[in-house]
Amino acid sequence: MAGLWVGAASLISAGRRGQRSPHQLMRSAALWTLKHVSHCSRQHLIVSRNLCSAGYDSNEKTFDKILVANRGEIACRVIKTCKKMGIKTVAIHSDVDASSVHVKMADEAVCVGPAPTSKSYLNMDAIMEAIKKTRAQAVHPGYGFLSENKEFAKCLDADEAVRIAREIGYPVMIKASAGGGGKGMRIAWDDEETRDGFRFSSQEAASSFGDDRLLIEKFIDNPRHIEIQVLGDKHGNALWLNERECSIQRRNQKVVEEAPSIFLDSETRRAMGEQAVALAKAVQYSSAGTVEFLVDSKKNFYFLEMNTRLQVEHPVTECITGLDLVQEMIRVAKGYPLRHKQADIPINGWAVECRVYAEDPYKSFGLPSIGRLSQYQEPIHLPGVRVDSGIQPGSDISIYYDPMISKLITYGSDRTEALKRMEDALDNYVIRGVTHNIALLREVIINSRFIKGDINTKFLSDVYPDGFKGHKLTEDERSQLLAMAASLFVASQLRAQHFQGHENSRVPIVKPQVANWELSIKLNDEVHAVVASNSGPAFSVEVDGSKLNVTSTWNLASPLLSVNVDGTQRTIQCLSREAGGSMSIQFLGTVVSEGQEICVIEAMKMQNSMTAGKTGKVKSVHCKAGDTVGEGDLLVELQ
Repeated sequence: MAGLWVGAASLISAGRRGQRSPHQLMRSAALWTLKHVSHCSRQHLIVSRNLCSAGYDSNEKTFDKILVANRGEIACRVIKTCKKMGIKTVAIHSDVDASSVHVKMADEAVCVGPAPTSKSYLNMDAIMEAIKKTRAQAVHPGYGFLSENKEFAKCLDADEAVRIAREIGYPVMIKASAGGGGKGMRIAWDDEETRDGFRFSSQEAASSFGDDRLLIEKFIDNPRHIEIQVLGDKHGNALWLNERECSIQRRNQKVVEEAPSIFLDSETRRAMGEQAVALAKAVQYSSAGTVEFLVDSKKNFYFLEMNTRLQVEHPVTECITGLDLVQEMIRVAKGYPLRHKQADIPINGWAVECRVYAEDPYKSFGLPSIGRLSQYQEPIHLPGVRVDSGIQPGSDISIYYDPMISKLITYGSDRTEALKRMEDALDNYVIRGVTHNIALLREVIINSRFIKGDINTKFLSDVYPDGFKGHKLTEDERSQLLAMAASLFVASQLRAQHFQGHENSRVPIVKPQVANWELSIKLNDEVHAVVASNSGPAFSVEVDGSKLNVTSTWNLASPLLSVNVDGTQRTIQCLSREAGGSMSIQFLGTVVSEGQEICVIEAMKMQNSMTAGKTGKVKSVHCKAGDTVGEGDLLVELQ
């Protein structure tokens, strides 16, 4: 890392309607800058009498001021070149170096401590303060001292991130420039959160993408995230294939997507599509790509980024347009022109996609879960259902990769039908062996705010401010669950009394004649007295003074049971059945100083900060950096 250090803050793209452009933090082995600079335009090399020197163009703009973080001859050497280039210099010095040559040569000088190098030329805090005080735009470390110190480079980066954030105005979004999938993204509301966000984002970016460069941009509070699918060829043609609504997110990663958006009108849709196509044409883009926007409550939209690849959520676009995007990409790559005109691109029906993850939705809306799929059954038998997956029963969900199990897509003639089909598909999706997020997905799509289209990127935290707790049963749903649980238990007991071929048995079998089954069912922490009686597959169940009629085929070997309760069709899943008769079932997706950071867990390349639940003293630490930990492992003890 020796040389001139730069941490460039380059403008890389422009937002719509006068919005500030995002800034980029770029790591380099040469120089750390502390201000936006224009790159060198040209340089002349003069050779005379075996001496080489560079000629400098007075019109060539670089820096106004550089701090030289060294002493002696190398400091003098750097200052000489800076003077030739018209750059002001700042010298640092210990108290005994106050009269040194390099101090006299510089335009400004700052004392950074007493004589020992550990207290002066290696004193990072003092040098950082000198940079702030003098407003130096770049730091030249010379050689030795801090020239190869990575921690000093990180301090400069974090300090530059704070400067840019202040310039843009809080809140800001810090994200990986090579990023995607919500990895390497943090929102910062002040300087401290910017420094923390820089640390986490750069580490996640390096881990996920092999590139720790970051972008800093203005964060628009409570926006919608809406993107435009584009398709271009090598003949100058480009189309926009309508929009996708991607506002339901957790940790800046999409969870539920749909096409089209319930929010956009035809005028805004066209404006966004035309600007997306203009961008694709400007860079001569040829393939399928996505231009992402943030949209405020007044339908103003702001360019976010362009993803030059196939998006996870592309199936919803395929459903409403009838196009196979992968096929179009292959044709374009071979050099064929697009087969369609803009007027040919329809919006037929409505499509919804849910990302099914091996995650525990009750922990921060989804902390990764690992394990082997002991049972796996996709709901593709239902109408209007598509499942894109790459797993099967017995597949392992590993800690090393993204925990996505599948993409569940439903299509209908309108949004209401598409959502109802998604509700049925989630109820009929069998996943055993890992924790999954189907309970959360189901709650989202039946939520009244979601159904009305009143959504934004903070939907989950707004609706579940204390975290996701599962489905809250209504009185009718509670009664239905108790009635179904009672019927299922009695059906299993009656089945256990049946012996194959008992008619020809030499041993007389006496069947107990039970007219009514008096049961105690524990739901949450409450015990309910339930009375059930049956006539064949039909049950009459008395729950809290009300009678409910329950019918089903009662195929107890199947993980799914379709049950009719007083005319309402329900699907329940049998999760486990113990020898003693106890059963676990799933109904409506749900199974019957403080805050100081104490450790960071990386799971599927996402870094999750663990905070203390109360003020205390660390008693012991049971892990070290780099260890692999599992769910339930003890990491840190407080006392």
